[in-house]
Amino acid sequence: MDIFTDPTFLARLQFACTAAYHFIFVPMSIGLGLILAINETRYYRSRNEADAAASKFWVKIFTVTFAVGVATGITMEFSFGTNWADYSRFVGDIFGAPLAAEALFAFFLESVFLGVLLFGRKRVSPKFYLASSWLVWFGSCLSALWILIANSWMQTPAGAELAADGSKAVITDFFAAAFNPSTLVRYSHTVVALLIVGAFVAMAVAAWYMLKGKHADFAMKTMKIGAVVGIVTTCVMLVTAHSSAVTVAEEQPTKLAMMEGMYDDEVPPLYLFGWVDEESQEVVTPFYIPGGTSFLATGTWDTEYQGLNSLAESGDWGDMDPETAPVNFVFQTYHLMVAMFGLIAITVVLVLVFTLRGGKIKDMKWLQRLALISPLFPMLAIQSGWFTAEVGRQPWVVYPSVTGPDGVSLLTNDGTSQSVSNVELLITMVLFLAVYTFLMVAWARMVGRFIKEGPVAESQQNVADGALAKEGE
Repeated sequence: MDIFTDPTFLARLQFACTAAYHFIFVPMSIGLGLILAINETRYYRSRNEADAAASKFWVKIFTVTFAVGVATGITMEFSFGTNWADYSRFVGDIFGAPLAAEALFAFFLESVFLGVLLFGRKRVSPKFYLASSWLVWFGSCLSALWILIANSWMQTPAGAELAADGSKAVITDFFAAAFNPSTLVRYSHTVVALLIVGAFVAMAVAAWYMLKGKHADFAMKTMKIGAVVGIVTTCVMLVTAHSSAVTVAEEQPTKLAMMEGMYDDEVPPLYLFGWVDEESQEVVTPFYIPGGTSFLATGTWDTEYQGLNSLAESGDWGDMDPETAPVNFVFQTYHLMVAMFGLIAITVVLVLVFTLRGGKIKDMKWLQRLALISPLFPMLAIQSGWFTAEVGRQPWVVYPSVTGPDGVSLLTNDGTSQSVSNVELLITMVLFLAVYTFLMVAWARMVGRFIKEGPVAESQQNVADGALAKEGE
């Protein structure tokens, strides 16, 4: 197939696969960091042995997930210097600072205090240990900020100018570059999504124990925590989703047009689902809300937006060809994200209502099973949202946003390395697949073992250790 002889396509595919795999563990580590800190706060207040066991349980789950997330994230940074060498030369003056700051400030902060959680419970004061649990979560959120600063600059460049020879972007204002038009909007939207994942993973663990009839008290407490965090973050998500839609509409009109399959100027409806016929340039579906996307972006139902054809004809987006643009792909991933949010909202409301109403969820097997699979909903929403964001800015790897500096943009085809062949890319993809499969199996086995053991109180653990010692004698 021709696509497997195209180094640019393979470089994009490799980065997409590694990023998607990495972003299985990032949402769980950041989301579960909050669950961990809440449980440690509960123990600090109660000094109850069962609450201590719950906190230790989440420390173990968090640590394994964090470790795999770090390992899978390193390969992405290596690819900047191999597959995407020309891209790195273009953005190096911009990207150096946030990526260095992520390692020096956020990662070290998170790692140091995670060490306290793992080895310091009996060596530091309870108050310091509690503070460490919150600092681990804060460090993970800070890490996400620096990464989102770098990624958002690719979407909406700012605080830079094109070098005299046209070879690279040169930073002119660090704070303008760091807090470009989409940074805070995309950061808040992303972090809220990650916290939803943590809440739903907590609910899934609680549901598993309910189905198995084990650790009933821990399961109910965990289900309540997950449901409360889930409903709060789901409500906040409505606000961040609106802000994100507004930013895309203002800064990235070609992306908005692809998200709703608009080829011609129109008041964009909000499609529930459908299929974009790219040959006839129309969306095939009877299910839509007239003016719905206009309302999300502007608060009015009658704002007209340019379609891909008129955007291309304007000359401002001359490198974008409506006939080859990945319109249907972006349309499908965007609407999958929206559909998953609907499932998220329904699930968390049901779990919250039947958990707080006398703990009725304990007798509702169907709702326990729904909670058990529920982490798939935010995970699919996150992955499809990232595909929408990244594929939607094609054919640029640095998007020429509406308010961006003149000339500061880079086509994807111009960002790949000229010295990496398609054969080398295929070989590394196979190797990544092998290593990542091993890591996934190892992570699943360790987490599965921790869940099977459950939140064991220290006194119970001492009894079990004593029994094992006697058996050994």
